[in-house]
Amino acid sequence: MGSTNSTLLKIPNVEVLMRETGFSPAHIIRLHDRFKALDKEGRGYLCPQDFGAIKELAMNPIGDRIIGAFFSPRETVDFHTFVKILAHFRPVDKDRPKEPNSPEPINSRSNKLKFAFQLYDQDKDGKISRDELLKVLRAMLGMQVTEEQLESIADRTIQEADLDRDDAISFEEFRKSLEKVNIDHKMSIRFLR
Repeated sequence: MGSTNSTLLKIPNVEVLMRETGFSPAHIIRLHDRFKALDKEGRGYLCPQDFGAIKELAMNPIGDRIIGAFFSPRETVDFHTFVKILAHFRPVDKDRPKEPNSPEPINSRSNKLKFAFQLYDQDKDGKISRDELLKVLRAMLGMQVTEEQLESIADRTIQEADLDRDDAISFEEFRKSLEKVNIDHKMSIRFLR
């Protein structure tokens, strides 16, 4: 227990970080250890190339987009930013009381959807275009389907989700199209394994 407290004491504003993210002291220590392992040069920040050591991202067909989400609009990520971004993937704690006037939790359904939306909306115009959707589909499905099938999937997806008929998917349309999907389950990582 002593080493836990001494590690936490080395992290500036750790109490605020835990309150903002909902991570427990054990989670924070585990994430701090992971951050230090990625920061091989001991700079106190991470660059996109530092994420190359994460095999799950290397195997993920949209791993480069996920890494990009950590850095947009930054060039480096410090420990606090690293933890706040990972908090999007923390399962929702249904037993955690909501404090009045507190901001929406980082790991709320809405914030998870915003994070997912930005993986598609690469030009940051607030809409997912057919071309942006096709790029993600190509990355995820690759050679498993023909280009014609990919285009058909993209067209059908936009047709079904595009409520205002502008040939793109806004965040609100994206959110509405995923109403029945269990985002908490699909976008959650168990941090203590």
